[in-house]
Amino acid sequence: MLESFYPDNEAESAYSIDYEKLYTQGFRGIIFDIDNTLVPHGAPADQRAKALFARLWALGFQTMLLSNNKEPRVKLFNQDIGSGYIFNAGKPGRKGYEKAMEQMGTTPRNTLFVGDQLFTDVWGAKRMGIPTYLVRPIHPKEEIQIVLKRRLERIVLHFYHKKAARS
Repeated sequence: MLESFYPDNEAESAYSIDYEKLYTQGFRGIIFDIDNTLVPHGAPADQRAKALFARLWALGFQTMLLSNNKEPRVKLFNQDIGSGYIFNAGKPGRKGYEKAMEQMGTTPRNTLFVGDQLFTDVWGAKRMGIPTYLVRPIHPKEEIQIVLKRRLERIVLHFYHKKAARS
């Protein structure tokens, strides 16, 4: 049962993933969560985020931002990025992921999802058959409902790491 929440991959951050290798493996689209995945909660895009998206586009990737936040928050982050985006995405529901792939012209087979939360980001992408990268949250300060989810995530990740160690 817990396996449906297990990430396909883990990375220290969205900035440490080997996107060049992933492109050579046939991936063409990347869907990103924003808060605590690319920048601290509520922050605008920083130089590192701007450089990441420029690098991804130079490689040939399509990108989308998929956020459960309202449009003003997503627009604030995206104003200096210029990626496609979906706000009020309803993660872990399927519609936001479907719409993101439709806008990028990709399929679950050649799309990746990068996010910091198991129960929204990873679970939603896995329900769509999209390979996932779980990254460590950028900043420890989070809203109370996320703090509570993090406690449950630690339990799931304990069993995930235990299973991975046996493999």
